[in-house]
Amino acid sequence: MSIESDLALIRRQEAAIVFDRFDEEQAFLLGARLREHAVRDGLPIVIDVRTWDRALFFAALPGSTDANADWVRRKVNTVRRMGRSSYRAALEQNTPDGLFPPRHGLDPKDFVLAGGGFPIRLAGAGIVGCVTISGLPQRQDHAVVVEALCTHLGLDHAALALPAE
Repeated sequence: MSIESDLALIRRQEAAIVFDRFDEEQAFLLGARLREHAVRDGLPIVIDVRTWDRALFFAALPGSTDANADWVRRKVNTVRRMGRSSYRAALEQNTPDGLFPPRHGLDPKDFVLAGGGFPIRLAGAGIVGCVTISGLPQRQDHAVVVEALCTHLGLDHAALALPAE
């Protein structure tokens, strides 16, 4: 496993995970799927599913904190600004502190390089929002989101999953 091979696979994930339609019902079903997974596995996460103009699903599971909600907000900002998953952005920047280099002009209060945010790409329209979780190590946050998206869209998760560390 290398950063380059992970980045190539994440690009494949982003290209493959595309919705034909996305609305409040789709957001609720995806969010509920993530919540069921988190409850089943005892994951202390915050879940956020949104379009760029508003949140459509939010849940905070036992063990999560307000800090997780703030991490979600910062990851959402990163996905929106960079147009890619927050884990891909983190791997591409590869900074030890999880912050964008100063040349990007992105305030660390509002942007973070950490996995868990994934773009919601709509066929024919591009990125319209994102699904984001926080509460686990960043690679695991990313993996949980990708698994839920693959299941939701009927994609072969095994073919798109990152290898275990």
